[in-house]
Amino acid sequence: MQNNLVIVESPAKAKTIEKFLGEGYKVLSSYGHIRDLKKSDLSVDIKNHFEPLYEIPADKEAIVKKLKAEADKADMVWLASDEDREGEAISWHLYEVLGLTPEKTKRIVFHEITPNAIKYAIKHPREINIDLVNAQQARRVLDRIVGFELSPVLWRKIKPALSAGRVQSVAVRLIVEREREVHAFVSEPSYRVTAVFTNAEGAEIKTELNQRFKTKEEAQQFLDSCKNAQFTIEDIVTRPIKKSPAPPFTTSTLQQEAARKLGFTVAQTMSIAQRLYENGLITYMRTDSVNLSELALDSSRTTILELMGEKYVHTRQFATKTKGAQEAHEAIRPTYMSNETIEGTWQEVYLYNLIWKRTLASQMSDAELEKTTATISISGQTNKFTATGEIVIFDGFLRVYKESYDEDSEQEDESRLLPHIEIGEMLTRKDITATQRFSQPPSRYTEASLVRKLEELGIGRPSTYAPTISTIQNRDYVVKGSREGVQRSYEVLQLTGDNITETTRTEVTGSEKNKLMPTDVGIVVNDFLMEYFPMIMDYNFTAKVEKEFDEVAEGECTWTNMMEHFYDDFHPLVTDTKEANTSKAKGERILGTDPVSGRQVSVKIGRFGPVVQVGAVGEDEKPRFAPLRKEFSMETITLEEALDLFKLPRTLGEWEGKPISVGIGKFGPYIRYDNKFASIPKDVDPMSVTLEEAQELIQKKIEMDAKKVIHEFADYPDLKVLNGRFGPYISYQKANYKIPAEFDANNLDAEACLKLIELQKSKEEIRKPKAVAKATKATKKKK
Repeated sequence: MQNNLVIVESPAKAKTIEKFLGEGYKVLSSYGHIRDLKKSDLSVDIKNHFEPLYEIPADKEAIVKKLKAEADKADMVWLASDEDREGEAISWHLYEVLGLTPEKTKRIVFHEITPNAIKYAIKHPREINIDLVNAQQARRVLDRIVGFELSPVLWRKIKPALSAGRVQSVAVRLIVEREREVHAFVSEPSYRVTAVFTNAEGAEIKTELNQRFKTKEEAQQFLDSCKNAQFTIEDIVTRPIKKSPAPPFTTSTLQQEAARKLGFTVAQTMSIAQRLYENGLITYMRTDSVNLSELALDSSRTTILELMGEKYVHTRQFATKTKGAQEAHEAIRPTYMSNETIEGTWQEVYLYNLIWKRTLASQMSDAELEKTTATISISGQTNKFTATGEIVIFDGFLRVYKESYDEDSEQEDESRLLPHIEIGEMLTRKDITATQRFSQPPSRYTEASLVRKLEELGIGRPSTYAPTISTIQNRDYVVKGSREGVQRSYEVLQLTGDNITETTRTEVTGSEKNKLMPTDVGIVVNDFLMEYFPMIMDYNFTAKVEKEFDEVAEGECTWTNMMEHFYDDFHPLVTDTKEANTSKAKGERILGTDPVSGRQVSVKIGRFGPVVQVGAVGEDEKPRFAPLRKEFSMETITLEEALDLFKLPRTLGEWEGKPISVGIGKFGPYIRYDNKFASIPKDVDPMSVTLEEAQELIQKKIEMDAKKVIHEFADYPDLKVLNGRFGPYISYQKANYKIPAEFDANNLDAEACLKLIELQKSKEEIRKPKAVAKATKATKKKK
């Protein structure tokens, strides 16, 4: 029997595929890329047509050695990495590094991990598509050049350890611009008028006036005019409407819906989807196609027939409209539509269920509804009240799935019913209410809405959304956070009978959860890049580059020519900016003058982050600095708030002969006493905390520390047995170790602790994958 070696990207996928192929086939994993650009330098020979300089990382040497040995023994090597550009590049690197030949190498692709798909791929092999490989190389090389040439400029002009990237910097720009829109927004009040009427049978009808009033006086005048008015049903319009289901999931729509419905981050969604794919449960999860195969259409039809009947079936094919859509993939769908649910973690079960419902709904009948709009006239006035209602005649796809929307969407729920009413019918006024409302600022981006915006602009591709959003957060350019709302008063005028009552109510406004907000460093880097590298930051440029990658993938453009055009425009900007006098690159903002010293007060980016500075370089007296606390922003901090930062640390007095002081650090304000630190609670102002309050906080800290320590050992100062959140544990040399249940933490001596530590370390070594252990060994030999 022929000896076949199949190489896939992941070990999970290898196990699944090996079951399907049976004897004669050995399936191994490359664990992703086996070769990449060197991390330590540019690794692109610009003068030699941008030739990439690849290397095999140390942690992949053992894997490559094993694959090479198996490939040499095999009669045929099947390269079965994913069918996108990245997967094509992985196959090409394997072909090159393993020294394969065309005679004994075949490239296979599949969109789902099922027996039929794998066997079909084996019967229909192809050659490596070098155009796809070149498109991947073009993206990799261009992004490496941008990163390696721009980042040192940021280090020199702003602060060390910063980075820039073609897609990440544009994503930060979107978030910075939205933040500035929020800050610039001025809320305008108006009065929304609603009314409740009753018909002859006493049934209530809820309505809204077709106009909003700008002032309280206008609202008051309107209510006065309604005291003796008659209210008549002037018109009733009933029209049938149909709602069609959304297409099956693409990468971006899955990320958006999983965020809205399940609360998953973009990275979390992709990680869970990857596991579902590798276990053969869904089709490939990186796609911007909404197309479904004939097999998927047939199996969806069968499932709908079995579960709901013929009237719910409506087979349809969707067209991909995404800007710059690429790759001839299917949409994301279950591999077997008959599997309504799966076994797995709760996250896997929930995400699979979402995909199953969305796919099934896409092949179901339209929902049929009836929308009624009633117009109610007011005697002596041109204004009208309107009442709307919606009833479901046939639920169709809504029986399975209803799409979610972002909070700033204009989608409204009109599912309430209207009672029986007729044109000309007189209504009885129950009450009319004018409620003061305020216009809302634009919403900050969530991960889901940022993905939607990037896709809308044609920036990035399905594989780039998750890493881009993770990168800008890891670089501390953007934080995902929540903001507590503030209380706001609003007026309510209500006409009941002949009396108008006025009340003042309160509401919480401005609260936000899991929104993306730029940091001060992110804003300064964005402004610098916008001023000196507008080409890189231009949305159209970034989208144009993506289009050129697509042209390379289609064989319509040579990737090295594309790189030359880009580099000829980009590199001179880098050179000019390095030489330019960019003294304001640190985002310096002058706040005013210190009334005590008369020195200038400013805020800017320092070596370790945002700082407030009193004084200027070159003066006789050195400038003083205070780190900017997290609750402040460089763009909005006031002179008074900045000067308050210099009031800490402050000494409160002495306690038992030792000073006790208030300071502020990375994790907020604290009390310091005898090298002990106690955090100050959020509801306590560090500027007004008293000596007695500080003593209480230190005393509590001492008591907590005493309870935490079970054992200390004189011969081993860095060895301790401590009490933690989940029970006793051993702390040794800045690492923590579990205490097995059969051991009593109170009776452990130093020798027993060290033996437990040694035992746990040896178990960890055994659990390490052999490949990693071998790679580690190889690295040590080199050293």
